[in-house]
Amino acid sequence: MLLLAGVVSFVGCKDDEEDDVTPSTEQEHSGAITADETWTADQIHYIKGRCWVENGATLTINPGTIIKGRTGTEANAAALIIARGSDLIAEGSANQPIIFTSELDNIEIGQITGTNLDENDRGKWGGLIMLGAAKISAEDGDVEARIEGIPATESYGVYGGSDDNDNSGTVTYVSIRHGGALLGEGNEINGLTLGGVGNGTTIHHVEVVANVDDGIEWFGGSVNVDDAIVYYQGDDALDIDMNFSGTVDNFIVIQGGDTDEGLEVDGPEGSTYTDGQFTLKNGTLISNDGNGSAADLKSKTQGTIENCYFTGYSKFLKVRVSFSDTTNCTIKTDAYTNLTDASPKLIVQNSDIYSSNSPTIADMGSGYTGSCKTCGCVDSSIEGMIDAEFGSNGNSVTGSSSNGANTTEFETWTWVDSNGNL
Repeated sequence: MLLLAGVVSFVGCKDDEEDDVTPSTEQEHSGAITADETWTADQIHYIKGRCWVENGATLTINPGTIIKGRTGTEANAAALIIARGSDLIAEGSANQPIIFTSELDNIEIGQITGTNLDENDRGKWGGLIMLGAAKISAEDGDVEARIEGIPATESYGVYGGSDDNDNSGTVTYVSIRHGGALLGEGNEINGLTLGGVGNGTTIHHVEVVANVDDGIEWFGGSVNVDDAIVYYQGDDALDIDMNFSGTVDNFIVIQGGDTDEGLEVDGPEGSTYTDGQFTLKNGTLISNDGNGSAADLKSKTQGTIENCYFTGYSKFLKVRVSFSDTTNCTIKTDAYTNLTDASPKLIVQNSDIYSSNSPTIADMGSGYTGSCKTCGCVDSSIEGMIDAEFGSNGNSVTGSSSNGANTTEFETWTWVDSNGNL
C-alpha cells in the first residue's frame, strides 16, 4: 500500500463489527512534506524516491526511529531533502539512535544493527541532504547554488545566502548506512550533504557507513559538527567545498576497500565570500589497506588542521601547487601558497603521522610537473616544511598518538562499534 507523506496506514482489522484496529508497523513517504510532521519509532519509515520538507515545515524524527530507503536510481533514488527554510529535528540518543539505511537491511525496530549487510554494501538507496541560507562561495561569484542531481525546476534544491546563523534544525545520534545511489547523471548522493547550512544548526554524533560517494560533504556554510565517524566510503570521507567556515571537532575516518581521500578540501570557488576558513581538529584517520591519501588539500584550501592522528596511509598529504604561466612558472594562489605564506591561511599543526612503510609525507599534486618542477620557484623540501608545520607537539611517530579522536563518543550507538570495528 502506497502512502503519501504524513498519511498513516492501519491494517489488521479483527472483525467488521469491531472498532479497534492495529496500527501498521510500516509507513512510506514520498514527495513534499508541506506541514509539520513527526515520524515515530514504533514504525519503520520507508522513503520512496525524493521526499522533501518544504520551506516553513518541520520534520521531527523521534529517538530510535528506523528509516529505510527504497532501492532506485536517478529520479527513483530515495533521498530525504531538508529544503532551505525548513527544519529537521532528529534527536536520537546513545541508547536510541536514529538510523537511516536501506530497505534491504534486515534491521528491526529496537535494534541498532542488522545482520545481512556489511561495509561492502553501498549504493542501496540515496542519503540525507540538508540545505540552508548561510554563506557559500560558488562559481562566477554566485551566493546561491543548486544541489547536484535535483532538477532546476525544483526550488527545494537551492542553498546558500547571507545568514551564517541560519538554523536548519538538530541532528544528533544519527547513523546513515549503505547509501550513495545515483541521484542524477554522474551525481551520487553523499551520506550526509550540508549545503549552506548555518551555525544555528546543531549537529553532533553522526555516522556514515558504506556510502558510494563521500561520507559527509559541506558546500560552504558555517555549521559546526562534533563527533562524526565515516567508515569505508567509496570516495572521500570528509569533503569540504565552497569555503566552508565551520569547525569539525572529534572525528574518525576509517578507510578500506576502493576508497579515495580521508579529507578532500577546497577553498572559495568564486570572487564572493573569500574569507571563510574551516577548522578540523581532534581527528583520527586510519587506512586499513594503504589506498588513497589522508588529505588532499586542493584549490585555494584555507583553514586549520590540528591535533590529528594519521595512520596506515602510503601517502599522507597532497598540497596543490598551480601556475598561471607554465612557461615562466608563475605561481598563483593555491593550497601551497596558503601554506607557505608568511601569514599562512592554511595551517597544519600539532598532528602526528604513523606508518610502517616509509610513506610519502606530502606531494604537490599533478600540477607540479615538467619545467615547473625544476624551476626552483617551489620549495622542494615541502616534506620537511610540513613536518615543521606540525610543530613541536606533533611529528612522525612510531606508534600510537596522544592526538586524535576520543573514541568513547562512538561507543554503543554506532554500526561501527556494534560490528566490532571501532
